Amino acid sequence: MTILGAVASGTRVVIVGGGVLGTMHAAAARRRGFGVVQLEREAEARGASVRNFGLVWVSGRQAGPELALALRARELWEELGAEVPGLGFRAAGSLTLAAGDAELALLKEAATLPDADQRGFELLDPAAVREVNPALRGEFAGGLHGRLDGIVEPRQVLPALRGYLAARGQGVSGYEWRPGREVTEVAPSAVRDHTGAWHQGDLVILCPGAAHTGVAGRYLAGGGVRRVRLQMMQTAPLAGRITTALADGDSLRYYPAYDLPGRAQLPPQAEGAARARAQLLLVQRADGGLTIGDTHEYAEPFAFDVDEDAYDHLRDRAEALLGGPIPRIQRRWAGVYSEVNPKAPEVAAHALYYRAEVEPGVVLVTGPGGRGMTCSPAIAEETFR
Repeated sequence: MTILGAVASGTRVVIVGGGVLGTMHAAAARRRGFGVVQLEREAEARGASVRNFGLVWVSGRQAGPELALALRARELWEELGAEVPGLGFRAAGSLTLAAGDAELALLKEAATLPDADQRGFELLDPAAVREVNPALRGEFAGGLHGRLDGIVEPRQVLPALRGYLAARGQGVSGYEWRPGREVTEVAPSAVRDHTGAWHQGDLVILCPGAAHTGVAGRYLAGGGVRRVRLQMMQTAPLAGRITTALADGDSLRYYPAYDLPGRAQLPPQAEGAARARAQLLLVQRADGGLTIGDTHEYAEPFAFDVDEDAYDHLRDRAEALLGGPIPRIQRRWAGVYSEVNPKAPEVAAHALYYRAEVEPGVVLVTGPGGRGMTCSPAIAEETFR
């Protein structure tokens, strides 16, 4: 979908939203020589862009367009990581671990997929798993190594990327960051913020994240995009080093790459895990702490509190794989992200995210779901293609 077509280098782009999708659009626009002003209603982004694992997760994507989008995004993340060290990009890879024979059989299926090499898949026995990641001292039947998966630091990505953009040029033809500006009105090629100030551009890009009310609400009223709530936690620093991102066998139920015949042979999840739609994902942060999650809740209105049973399950799974207690939990949080609703009749089959020109010169981009952190650089690139 071409939004701008052939444009001059003097183009001015107004971006509404300070999350990773909006900020990656700012980066993509600046790479093309466009002037950018980026508006954010908060002093700093507070949504799913900072409440996630920081995973650049190629391995679990569906074959075809989704995998291609993730692979392109992985290239862009690595390029950005080299230019902006503050992103904390690490080509760490991942290990998805099988607890028993059924999960291991499904991993073997995945390792023989026609695109297994594209995903960087390699099936490992327990000894080989421990060679890759010596911190894993628990019991497991084997693991699938996803060599292309990466890690960034979600709480550092946005300020680091904004600092990089600002250092490369400010003002009308450069980059301007304007926090504390809530957009209240949309017009052709322009928006007005709550102070009454209008922001005119050759193109306006709305990246509202999970904010499905306000100015984006009337464009999303058809139900083509839904919201998902998750729970996560973070520990105090772990003394040892966990060399890869980790996933347990429950993740095989949620990632489309594993929608293979062997999935039907998986045993039922534990009751608490099934109720929370839990999967273990674990990433060690740059400071040594562990980010652990997550859960999936789809029915709104979402609860205002968190479910301790889900945290107990995830902590137990992490300790089972690591073979010992994890450090004290320092933080717990819930987050909400936006994803295209596969059940909505107006959503194109296999849509990866929502993008539409909602007014002349105004494009709304949202709904990448759990692939948002991974794919945001490539999604932004597609907007300007």
